[in-house]
Amino acid sequence: MLKVETDPGSGFCGGVISAISKAEEYLSGQERLYSLGAIVHNEAELSRLKAMGLDTVASLEEVPEGATVLIRAHGEPPETYAAAARKGISLIDCTCPVVLKLQSRIREAHQRGRVLIFGRIGHAEVLGLLGQVGGDAVVVESAGMLQEFIDKGVFSPGEHIEVFSQTTKSPSGYEEICSLLRSRGFSITVHNTICAQVAGRHRSLSAFAASHDVIVFVSGKSSSNGKVLSDLCRSVNPRTYIVGGPEELEASWFTGLSTVGVCGATSTPKWLLEKVADGIRKF
Repeated sequence: MLKVETDPGSGFCGGVISAISKAEEYLSGQERLYSLGAIVHNEAELSRLKAMGLDTVASLEEVPEGATVLIRAHGEPPETYAAAARKGISLIDCTCPVVLKLQSRIREAHQRGRVLIFGRIGHAEVLGLLGQVGGDAVVVESAGMLQEFIDKGVFSPGEHIEVFSQTTKSPSGYEEICSLLRSRGFSITVHNTICAQVAGRHRSLSAFAASHDVIVFVSGKSSSNGKVLSDLCRSVNPRTYIVGGPEELEASWFTGLSTVGVCGATSTPKWLLEKVADGIRKF
């Protein structure tokens, strides 16, 4: 009989839990709330919240004057707050405290030296971070990209670099970035800005992936953290399959195997992890 276990450490991070709770609380007494960008990068959870009255918009231009807008956990640049004030828009600010602290540290570091951010270009959190310094920072997605920038002379010899990471990036990837800068002789100050909850999940998820015959990783297609954590699972257990929900499961994945581990991103709701686990048990 196939044994299916759901990773107890998977599911929403604290920042996402807080943002969704505030959205649900507001919608319990109001018909509509606007979210500036997806409140969570998970299609199933967005559908659930949309049914409650949460409308996702790409910009404040889509929001009527005087409406209420939720700022998601990823945070926003200062201009967003100024634009909301100009339109008389009320804000429910759900920026994660970890992100808020990172924004403040980047503003301070910008006064001391060049700022480099290890993160996904175009990601909401990264855009919010860039906005703290008027875009005057370098964003790299990998050690390979950083090497290209160094070779092109983006950084001057002897220049002091203040190094930060997007809160949901891989700790090992961040260490690669820092090691490369040191090896090329740059003076750097490394800031520990990966969320402790995310970093801890990397350690526990490696053990979870290794202890099962097959891993089913549940994540939204646009989740940056989902890409990082699913890659981690696959590096430990090549039999790792990524699904958005139970309808994407295939019986052939589990033939002749004994144990299945179900896990997910910091943007994956617990209820969806359980639905996928129940779907596997039906095979």
